[in-house]
Amino acid sequence: MKFTLSWLKEHLETDATLDEIVEALTRVGLEVEDVANPADRLKPFTIAKVLEARQHPNADRLRVLTVDAGDGKAPLQIVCGAPNARTGLVGVLARPGDYVPGIDVTLSVGKIRDVESFGMMCSERELELSDAHDGIIDLPEDAPVGTSYAAYVGLDDPVIEIGLTPNRPDCTGVAGIARDLAAVGLGKLKENRPAQIPGEGPCPVDVRLEFGDTPSLCPAFALRLVRGVKNGPSPEWMQKRLRAIGLRPINALVDITNYITFDRGRPLHVFDAAKVKGDLVVRRGREGEELLALDGRTYKVDDGICVIADDNGLESLAGIMGGELSGCTDETTDVLIESALWDETNIARTGRRLGINTDARYRFERGVDPAFCVPGLELATRLVMDLCGGTPSEVKLAGEVPETDRSIEFPYAEVKRLSGLKLADAEIKGVLTRLGFWVTGTGDTVRVAPPSWRPDVHGKADLVEEVVRIVGLDSVASTPLPRGATVARQMLTPAQVRRSQARRALAVRGMKEAVTWSFIPQDQAEAFGGGSPVLRLANPISADMSDMRPSLVPGLATAAQRNADRGYPDVALFEVGQVFADDTPQGQSMVAAGIRRGTAVMTGADRHWAGNAPQVGVFDARADAEAVLAAIGAPVDKLMVFSESAPWLHPGRSGELRLGPKTVLARFGELHPRIARAFDLDGRLAVFEVYLDAVPLPKGKSSRSKGAFAASDLMPVRRDFAFVVEEAVTADRLLKAARGAEKTLISDVTLFDVYRGAGVAEGYKSLAIDVTLQPRERTLTEEEIDAVGAKIRAAVEKATGGTLRG
Repeated sequence: MKFTLSWLKEHLETDATLDEIVEALTRVGLEVEDVANPADRLKPFTIAKVLEARQHPNADRLRVLTVDAGDGKAPLQIVCGAPNARTGLVGVLARPGDYVPGIDVTLSVGKIRDVESFGMMCSERELELSDAHDGIIDLPEDAPVGTSYAAYVGLDDPVIEIGLTPNRPDCTGVAGIARDLAAVGLGKLKENRPAQIPGEGPCPVDVRLEFGDTPSLCPAFALRLVRGVKNGPSPEWMQKRLRAIGLRPINALVDITNYITFDRGRPLHVFDAAKVKGDLVVRRGREGEELLALDGRTYKVDDGICVIADDNGLESLAGIMGGELSGCTDETTDVLIESALWDETNIARTGRRLGINTDARYRFERGVDPAFCVPGLELATRLVMDLCGGTPSEVKLAGEVPETDRSIEFPYAEVKRLSGLKLADAEIKGVLTRLGFWVTGTGDTVRVAPPSWRPDVHGKADLVEEVVRIVGLDSVASTPLPRGATVARQMLTPAQVRRSQARRALAVRGMKEAVTWSFIPQDQAEAFGGGSPVLRLANPISADMSDMRPSLVPGLATAAQRNADRGYPDVALFEVGQVFADDTPQGQSMVAAGIRRGTAVMTGADRHWAGNAPQVGVFDARADAEAVLAAIGAPVDKLMVFSESAPWLHPGRSGELRLGPKTVLARFGELHPRIARAFDLDGRLAVFEVYLDAVPLPKGKSSRSKGAFAASDLMPVRRDFAFVVEEAVTADRLLKAARGAEKTLISDVTLFDVYRGAGVAEGYKSLAIDVTLQPRERTLTEEEIDAVGAKIRAAVEKATGGTLRG
């Protein structure tokens, strides 16, 4: 919602500064998103006078102007092609170095047909003031030369933009915003209630509401004919305000409806009466009907859309947009003014279906003031008569304006109970009264009637919110919660704790958290194991967000590629979120996933003086997955590694971490090249997914405390073993066997060499491991160390069939 400061002061008598108004708006819940001054972009342009205009020596359509800039310096020479350039003209000057927004050019000294030009005289289109470009701006002779053009024409009026929540339809008009500011004590609200205008004779066009046995989509429809109008441009003050908020002035009749829409939050529509045949009928659309709307597009309707029709066919999409065939032009002499009430839900549904966003739809779907239906028509009639002349008919009202009378029993003590504010009863009553609420009764409990423009107020808590909003949330004292006598029990569920632990573990490993869409394109969903019809959205927000995601990897891979396209190729991203296997609650699961691209390994990315960082690979993804599993309490020492994995992972550079042969806890590896090519992903991508819901909960009472720290003062002992095993034997299988040979003494087992070649038979390989023994109570003897070695050899031989290499 945009409005100018001078527009606000049409409804609010105040001496407050712009900063005070902006602060007060945000304080009462009308958050200010932007404050712009149009004069800022017009600041360089000044008023100048043409001292002489002579013919260009080398061009018939150009003139060479001698221009007085009013700065006391020598006149400027400017080449100009405008037909109205002449001696004595007072216009708007742009000098070299000035940016001209209408042509998107920063001026410099130029030479046009061998004659130097030191600037330009501007037209309205070049300053983005209008579409007029048939000549340069022609100001009155008494315009002050050398002064700011923006200040001279009153374009230095700040434009305030606020963000409205859906429950505040009363503030879709400037008058409603002024009411809030008056209630907060920033001025006095001006009463601008439209006066009733007597009509001459009945309206010759009748209105019928024909909805049959179906619910009515139009509670009330007011119509009036104004004969003998003279349409044309609206007055300059109205055009300025409309331009300031981003609207393009069209003609007086259309501008009046746009002005009232923003001034009072009351959308209206005008029909050219000469183009309307017969009576107006408000009804549901019919299959096969279509309307050429004012935006130049043709829309098909059905019985779910409310329309206005006559004997010619459809004339308007009710409450959203009018039709081209009955629109007003400069030739319009008789006009029908419509002010109606529409079903909010139907307006919202129609707008979404047809993809139309208009200022009228924005207000009707939130709910306009029903009591202003007929007064809004009176206000429009007065403006039409003042600006275009004409004689009005009597008002034709079809249907009934719904009653909004309701009252709420309100104990004043509710303010203290719900907000903590200690306010006098009179102060509470004063706040509600200034907001337009009707307060009756005496004592500690009163009855409060909300005004017709506040459909969002239904109960006592809503009234407390209004009081706190106006008095100020900063008036609510900060009171710490009482400290309990015992240690508070854990409030988070195990699933919530796991999500937090997974995020922390991945952030510690140098990855940055991303939040991607839960919807992905259909081809990506199918490539990652999804694409089921039950997971396809019935009404996607865009074509490339059609399916619920079966994996977090597509969103992360797309995000990594976007970073690479913008010059950040080495990124490490992770996300913790839901994936979907079907449309049941059991089909939703929580996953922690991550992706590393390029050189984004844990030790750092990009170039370094000591050498380039290595490329990411399968083992980086496995390390990330194991770090998450360790952080959430999974039995990492019992996990089994399997080489088979998801089809979207590289078949030779991927794997799965399982608890037992069937329970998959994580998948990791490099992204399959086929997937990368299909979705335009370049560079090496190492990814993983950890299935948080698959990790079993700890048995017994859970505790967040860590176990006792066991440290030994004795030196560890390291021994190397090299085993010859068949080529099919995995290193993990050998390592697991060695670790289990003597659990009390063996603290670590690592693989440090893989050898194939001389001394090792064909089809076999040599795996060398480093075993660390950590004594706890006393130093180990050679015999005890040899005994552990024997156990390791026996365990490896039993598990893998390997023999100690000679």
